[in-house]
Amino acid sequence: METKQAFLLATALVLIAGAIFYLEAAKPKIPALPSAVPVSNAPSDNGVDFSVYPKAPELTGIAGYINAPPNLTIASLRRHVVLVDFWTYTCINCIRTLPYMNSWNEKYSKDGLVIIGVHSPEFDFEKDYGNVLSAVNQYGIKYPVVLDSDHATWNAYQNQYWPRHYLIDGNGRVRFDHIGEGGYDETEAQIVQLLSEEKKTPIPMNTTQADAPSVDFGKITTPEIYFGYSFRRAFLGNYNPLLEGDELDVSIPMGQLAENTPYLEGKWKNFADSVVLTSLKGAIEIVFTAKNVNIVAGSENSTALALTLDGKTVNCVDFASGTCAVSGKRLYSLVNLPDYGVHRLRIDAQGAGLQLFTFTFG
Repeated sequence: METKQAFLLATALVLIAGAIFYLEAAKPKIPALPSAVPVSNAPSDNGVDFSVYPKAPELTGIAGYINAPPNLTIASLRRHVVLVDFWTYTCINCIRTLPYMNSWNEKYSKDGLVIIGVHSPEFDFEKDYGNVLSAVNQYGIKYPVVLDSDHATWNAYQNQYWPRHYLIDGNGRVRFDHIGEGGYDETEAQIVQLLSEEKKTPIPMNTTQADAPSVDFGKITTPEIYFGYSFRRAFLGNYNPLLEGDELDVSIPMGQLAENTPYLEGKWKNFADSVVLTSLKGAIEIVFTAKNVNIVAGSENSTALALTLDGKTVNCVDFASGTCAVSGKRLYSLVNLPDYGVHRLRIDAQGAGLQLFTFTFG
């Protein structure tokens, strides 16, 4: 009996230890950035031991500046609180964070907050200064934006995500970071804490209620879908394998389609990061589970898209009429439904030259 009790006690202790280890491992950690300084050389102020926080890497390899002087650096912003926001203008997850960025800039810039939008492109066309400037104006961004076209600053921060927010204190140390959407109240509380610490006086916080759509990621089962041979993350439902330079002449089968799988119709050509419609007419169909559908697309000749959802004609969100006129390369919002569900979307394209990069869902 004693042996059995001892065994049960030992087993319980192992399970408890394992649970503690799991919970500690699950806590978000600030990455050990390569420029972190040793403990013995770290400064201390306001009772805070800054040695536990890595020194923020500098902006590097910047190809252009918007709303900012061309000599903007992290080092020049000592005694300010800096929020470095890695984003790109076709990323729907990034776009949904911008109302919060704008609100924090408006509320706290007078108290010493400086937001720097580090635009690290996903596609080559996002390196174009004019395209980024147009997006900055479209989304009402007033804070500095720098073009990290070759991902030099992205790499310096060892970043792997869009969006990602790093908070840097007045001593130039990374005190907090957040990956992806959400966590807005926590991030704002951290901003206020660092500003109060720097000003040595409490900064009032009035939690931001930004005009941004809420997203329940647990109800979205369709992943982002990339086209092309280098970015592709999913097979086509009616042509496989999809290889470099392939020229397709395909039709969409009648009846039931596989979920979360794009189908093409018409003549298309496969490129590294996209597929391009080469016939005058074409179509795309997909069965998805979400409530919002977007595409990253463009067209040299302007291609008209007509949408059919579950067999009924619907208007394109980006345009008042039922037809989307795709021209410049950007994110186009197609469908915005009141609730999540499984739906079948058909996109009929009129006009050769449609270049399709991704589907994204919300």
